[in-house]
Amino acid sequence: MKNRAYIITSLLFLSLFIGLALYYFLVKEDVSITMPEPPAEEPISKVDAAIMHNEAKWTTNNTHDGEIIKVDGMYYVFSTDYMVAGEPKPGIMVRKSPDLVNWEFVGRVFDAVPEDVKEWTNGASIFWAPDVVEMNGTFYLYYSVSEFGTKNSYIGLATSQSIEGPWENKGEVFKTKNGDEYQVNAIDPGIIFDREGEPWMVFGSYAGGIYITELNKETGKLKEPGNQGTQVANKGRQDHQALEGPAIMYHSDTDYFYLTVSYGWLEDTYNVRVGRSKEITGPYLDYNENDLVDIESVTGSPDVGTKIVGSYAFENDSGWQGTGHNGLLRDGDDYYFIHNARAGNDPYWSHLHVRKLYWTEDGWPAVSPQRYAGEVEQKMSKKAVIGEWENIVLDRLNDNVLQSQQLSLLSNGKLNEETSQDYWELTGENTLKLYWYAPDDAPNDYWVDTVVVAPAWDWENWTETIIFTGYSEQFGEAVWGKKVAK
Repeated sequence: MKNRAYIITSLLFLSLFIGLALYYFLVKEDVSITMPEPPAEEPISKVDAAIMHNEAKWTTNNTHDGEIIKVDGMYYVFSTDYMVAGEPKPGIMVRKSPDLVNWEFVGRVFDAVPEDVKEWTNGASIFWAPDVVEMNGTFYLYYSVSEFGTKNSYIGLATSQSIEGPWENKGEVFKTKNGDEYQVNAIDPGIIFDREGEPWMVFGSYAGGIYITELNKETGKLKEPGNQGTQVANKGRQDHQALEGPAIMYHSDTDYFYLTVSYGWLEDTYNVRVGRSKEITGPYLDYNENDLVDIESVTGSPDVGTKIVGSYAFENDSGWQGTGHNGLLRDGDDYYFIHNARAGNDPYWSHLHVRKLYWTEDGWPAVSPQRYAGEVEQKMSKKAVIGEWENIVLDRLNDNVLQSQQLSLLSNGKLNEETSQDYWELTGENTLKLYWYAPDDAPNDYWVDTVVVAPAWDWENWTETIIFTGYSEQFGEAVWGKKVAK
């Protein structure tokens, strides 16, 4: 009888101990998490015929090839003129926002392509893929005009004392013609400053690849006129689609330059890839250490570069496709990534997406799987991440719309099943590690996904949520997660 009482007492103490341990694990350990506010009073429609011909209500609609700059507390996006169900006006669209969430259509730069540029490009009448920077107390706006599908292209420059204009055209920066001596195509300029503050222009598209050349800081034009510079990315195998839309960002903490480029067709398979280098002129290597130029050496792959944004769909939503041509912004200690995205249910509706950019422990940029709504990176808790998730792996070999899959982070630290050998752990402030058991294959029997966890707004279900973003050790592919609302 005494033994029985002893056993019962021991079990009661064990239950109490387990209960206290779970309390500490799930509650006491919890920290206060600041969630973003709703980005609008009600969900925003991807397709809205009522605003089709009303520019004042476009907000993020009809944006393509955007580049971003912050001036006097206001964010500006300059982009290719694009319009659903109508002829675009010749000009460069300008939008502005005080918070990266609420956008106002400002207007356009230019009323028409200059006659000499039009003649060079055989009558092309649309400005493409602008970029704007501030140098010497002046704003420098770089634009491109091209005869579609050819190398008859022109990069020009305009300047202004005000970010909202008026702008004065300064003429040619670089131009190319079919059959000339240049490999590069004079299109899609992106301006980046090196460690010493000197400006460079990264540019190019399609078969010629991406090049970088140095600029004269005083004039904003080429330091060596006619010098196409150094190739930093290549098109890949000839059966693959476009390579275009380059941008470069420097991160002082990692001391790397990061080159982003877009592959695929702009209406569906468009996706953004990244490589990094200690030198602004390269070589730029992806997560798997493949050179973005030496593309033919990648056996069995149509391309290189680590995909960080691609076409996707979470549950309860048609998703997004054509997620490419990005811009990059550093704003103090925060980093942002913008790109155009087309509605999954109607690819003619192109929107501006702004996303928070996070940084992994090993110095790689990881894009949020949700559009920005004012969230702040902060310390996270185990309690916050326990639950059901939607998981997307950005397969580098599949540029179609990728559907989310279910993922469970269980309270006992396991993944998907209580008795699974797969498990998770939260380390540091907000780093989540997912361990996938693969004996005789993975180092130490586990492949590890290392991701950053942060609060976000769930645009598909219009509620607050938690996300993760980072990379898989096995294939070096970006992995996204979004916690399912209870």
